[in-house]
Amino acid sequence: MPSRSALRGVLLVLASAVFFSTKSIFIKLGYRESVDPVTLLTLRMGLSLPFFLAMGLWAGHRENSSPLTPRDWGALALLGIGGYYMAALLDFLGLQYISAGLERLVLFLYPTFTVLITALWLKRPVSGRTWLAIAVSYMGMALVVWPDLHHSSGQLALGMTLVLGSSLTYALYLVGSGEMIQRIGANRFTGIALSIACLAGGLHFLLANPLSALQLSPRVWMLGLTLAIVCTVLPATLLTNGIRHIGATQAALIGAVGPVSTLFLGYLVLGETLGWLQGMGTMLVLGGVLMVSRQR
Repeated sequence: MPSRSALRGVLLVLASAVFFSTKSIFIKLGYRESVDPVTLLTLRMGLSLPFFLAMGLWAGHRENSSPLTPRDWGALALLGIGGYYMAALLDFLGLQYISAGLERLVLFLYPTFTVLITALWLKRPVSGRTWLAIAVSYMGMALVVWPDLHHSSGQLALGMTLVLGSSLTYALYLVGSGEMIQRIGANRFTGIALSIACLAGGLHFLLANPLSALQLSPRVWMLGLTLAIVCTVLPATLLTNGIRHIGATQAALIGAVGPVSTLFLGYLVLGETLGWLQGMGTMLVLGGVLMVSRQR
């Protein structure tokens, strides 16, 4: 029988995965209100900014950390803007063209990208089992997409490309952040890097839109607040605390419930469909990614 601490960790990670899986649903609901991706992303990032600022300041003070060098700030800016913010932007853009369920599955491929990037960057060999897991993941993705290929316009290809770019960019962010997290601490890194990403989102909005574009309906502001709190801040906090109880490997395995949750919510809330062939492909994607996660 699992200990109380382990059970608490499982429940925290499970809740984190479910909350995070709702992000695609709320983005789709925002698009139904005729909000453009940059504005909706700005609402999410801007309303998340106070939390990330507080995290960075609190971690730096609590851990009595050494001052950051100009090189540190440059690396944080590169990872925050070129990594996290770019991944979020590509994801929001891609969701204009593909379903929430498909988007979540494509994003869920990021562990396979992380393995390949690490192998190329750090010259680490990839085992035969890992190659098999990656092949299974992409075979599953092919099955998911296959029913839509015969009657789709260029939108499916565009959406898939954008979200694949998001997944790849996020994998680069994770690989690039590894050394800095070890040196300055996870909470301090997350708080500063994501604060920079939020500020980049605000700057992008100001360059692309007039301030009057923020004169939005209360419903859109509520969707933005939900994206910030329920889909960003809350799952990040729950995941961090869950990992403390059960470890990162078990957390990654439990996190596989996320894409399944998105598929169910997409059907329930957005009226999206999922045939048996796509269901089989989904299981292959999840299985391949879990095999990769267990190897890391």
